[in-house]
Amino acid sequence: MWDSFGGKPQATVIGTGIVTSAVNAALANAMAAHADETDDTNPIGPVHLGCGAVPAALAIAELAGRSGRDLLRAVTVAYDIGARVVSALGVGEGSRRHSPSCLTNTFVAAAAAAALLRLSPRQVRHTFSYAAQQASGIGFWTRDREHVEKAFDFGGMGARNGVMAATMVAMGFSAVEDPFSGDENIYTALADKPAPEKLVAELGSSYAVFGTTIKKWSVGAPLQSVLDSVAVLLNDPGVRADNIRRIKVDMPTNSLRIVDNSTIPDLCLQHLVALMIVDRGATFASVHDVARMTDAKVLAVRKLIELVPSQELQMAVPMRQAIVQIETVDGRSLSHRTYVVRGTAGNPMDAKEVEAKAFDLMAPVLGAGRADELIVAVDDLDRIDTMLRLRRLLQA
Repeated sequence: MWDSFGGKPQATVIGTGIVTSAVNAALANAMAAHADETDDTNPIGPVHLGCGAVPAALAIAELAGRSGRDLLRAVTVAYDIGARVVSALGVGEGSRRHSPSCLTNTFVAAAAAAALLRLSPRQVRHTFSYAAQQASGIGFWTRDREHVEKAFDFGGMGARNGVMAATMVAMGFSAVEDPFSGDENIYTALADKPAPEKLVAELGSSYAVFGTTIKKWSVGAPLQSVLDSVAVLLNDPGVRADNIRRIKVDMPTNSLRIVDNSTIPDLCLQHLVALMIVDRGATFASVHDVARMTDAKVLAVRKLIELVPSQELQMAVPMRQAIVQIETVDGRSLSHRTYVVRGTAGNPMDAKEVEAKAFDLMAPVLGAGRADELIVAVDDLDRIDTMLRLRRLLQA
């Protein structure tokens, strides 16, 4: 598909042999980054910043011949801009006007691209003006059965729009100088609860990239704590599919809209809890296997699950806590509350866990040898003189 878009050979579509325009590559790679719920999140929104920042930065780094250190700096500033924009707009997870990840990633990608193109301050203002005109996203993505439109909304759309904005300005396009002020501006058009002061709060001393959550489980972010709790309960040998009378899951009220009986397997709480108990664990392959949603054994456990909205958990800090309680046929009651999700800044995965997850995702596409080589290269990214050196490793 991506090859049919054409375009000058400027940037790599990861996992393929295609080299296309920077805009097309950013779109393709950002959709792939979010398509299977493997990408990082940030509690500030909560938003997915990486699936906009990294594909945009990689595309422009290849186009402009920038170094690994240049890319790292661009990604860092992109995370910071994205978190600041969503805070200043006051757009939260329960917003009925906009989805924060959809809205934010155009600014994220624009910031990454502008940094790598080394635009002047005036050009950066113009870039954000074009980014604001393209910022969009409607919450009906929750009705996407196959996660394709969601991948476009959360990743591809923003990456494409941000890279387009920055490259247009780099080629000489002018734009509005003050998109954040005036009678009609970014806040009047996009904000739920505008707080302009948050755009520059602690500027230069607080960096959003340090709040990044790298998911342990390749499922929706609201489900991480649920699967953490189920994993703990599975350590008890009595927690078996044939020995369960009832399962109760308490989770934050606002998360139910996303995960309650979703038609997408990696976003469906009831399916994932049942699947994990039947399989005594979860893998990338199992949580994305649509056929398992009609598995008789999984369905038998699924009908035992009660999902309970909790306003207490909605207000709890850290956010996105969950409680899973299992009553067994032999009369026992087991419960576990996940307070701090594995992979968050408060309970981070170690380097070996992150590398193991990356290898598991990459090896089937790139091959085990190339995946290992790429992990080594990324560990040494700040010493790579040009990102073009990674092209071979990124191609299947």
